[in-house]
Amino acid sequence: MKFDIQAELLACLPDMNAFARFLAKDYERADDLVQEATVRVLTAADQFEPGTNFKAWVFTILRNLYYNELQKNRRFVNHAGANGDFEAIAGLASTQESSLDFRDFYQVFWRLEEKHREVLMLVGASGLSYEDAANVCGCQVGTIKSRVSRARRELRERLEAVRNDARAGLRQA
Repeated sequence: MKFDIQAELLACLPDMNAFARFLAKDYERADDLVQEATVRVLTAADQFEPGTNFKAWVFTILRNLYYNELQKNRRFVNHAGANGDFEAIAGLASTQESSLDFRDFYQVFWRLEEKHREVLMLVGASGLSYEDAANVCGCQVGTIKSRVSRARRELRERLEAVRNDARAGLRQA
């Protein structure tokens, strides 16, 4: 069976968009990153080794493109949604309680160290294996596992603290 790089790339586009938005924190810049990464993937199609993880290969190209541009431009970008437009980011109508939960998660998530946010996006949101995430990040599998573990623990602890603070505020009111 012949490897159809265009079909595989089309299947990866939603995940590429999500990862690019995570990296760039700006929807327009993320779209540009995905477009540039797509061109690079198609240009370098002969370098992909069938039988390996295509999604990890594409994510590596996307991530490297982002960090290379950051180094080259030495600029910082603001992430979309900083104005509190959390429902637009979620893309779903929500109940008041789930909207508050999402807001809490969003705020806590963006306070994590960048390397922790990155591994949670790769392993959690994008569904990459630890091995593939390690390839994308250019580090050992054990490093990814440690980062994921620490990131999940920190996220859980911070969310619990936010919820405890909210409960304490309700009792005082």
